[in-house]
Amino acid sequence: MMSVYWNTRIRGLSPYVPGEQPQDGKIVKLNTNENPYPPSPKVIEAIKKAADEKLRLYPDPACTEFREAAAARYGVKPEQVFAGNGSDEVLAFAFAAFFEPGRDAPPVLFPDITYSFYPVYAELWGTPFRTVPLAEDFSIVVEDYLVPSGGAVIANPNAPTGLFLSLDGIFALAAYLEQQGRVLVVDEAYIAFAGGGRRCPADSAVSFIGKYRNILTVHTLSKSASLAGLRAGFALGDQALIEGLCRVRDSFNSYTLDRIALAGAAAALSDAAYYDGITEKIIKTRGRVSAELEGMGFTVPPSSANFIFVRHPRLGGREFFAALRERGILVRHFDRPRIADYLRVSMGSDGDMDRFLDACRGI
Repeated sequence: MMSVYWNTRIRGLSPYVPGEQPQDGKIVKLNTNENPYPPSPKVIEAIKKAADEKLRLYPDPACTEFREAAAARYGVKPEQVFAGNGSDEVLAFAFAAFFEPGRDAPPVLFPDITYSFYPVYAELWGTPFRTVPLAEDFSIVVEDYLVPSGGAVIANPNAPTGLFLSLDGIFALAAYLEQQGRVLVVDEAYIAFAGGGRRCPADSAVSFIGKYRNILTVHTLSKSASLAGLRAGFALGDQALIEGLCRVRDSFNSYTLDRIALAGAAAALSDAAYYDGITEKIIKTRGRVSAELEGMGFTVPPSSANFIFVRHPRLGGREFFAALRERGILVRHFDRPRIADYLRVSMGSDGDMDRFLDACRGI
């Protein structure tokens, strides 16, 4: 549908298409990287406590409790934390705050195979961008980014491939961009699953935001914290970067997070022991499923996320997707060049993954 009332920018957008959300409850849903385990009991308790008569009042626009919990969890100052309504909102604000709009502006760089919201954000804000091809094995070649640009966005681990870029690569790119006065956004939505089960792993770029003032790391509570339905995310970086995000937010809506979300998010960040435990379960399941698929002849690149990227030895991606769907298994297929024969499979419970493996054997 098109409307004469749409402006030129909206007419030209190609919006992001989220994963299917079936409502019948009969299908094994492995298509949106949700956590198969419930949130911490402390989160549920905090949400119930927040659902009181104070809902008549506006929430804290500074998101103080949430930001303080994130700061304590990641070893930074509250002034280095920005809280948002999911990491997607935080990423959108980052594109608006740090990358120049206009046809003559230098392009922002990100991989040709990565989170498909990045080009949508760029188009929305009128920011030029250029995609950088991944290597044949889907790895990021840092040297390809060491060129004049308007900044860069790297998902680490990358999606939908699940591959992890070493911190040496991240820091080499940050140092180069710092010389140009440009920002490096590191989208760490899946970083917990790269660190051996710890939600603040040594593999995170967070520990270097004090050294590189141009690094902004973006995080979500949808994956490792089992809170996809709550919509809470945050960014960590130099105080000047955080202030830039606040300027964008406060030009839209100062109250992007409600009281219930703020309470639940703070509680989740404060219960590291619970979440470290379920993250370890997911990492173990990922290893088991990958090994069994490889034993059947499937191609499975090494994943550091809560999903795997799978290619059938004979079927194309569309056919493999349809065959799984017929057997009650829903995964994600991206019909794009280079990855059309792959499927992204989220890690479910062990029971869900047993059903998935049985379906693969049948196929």
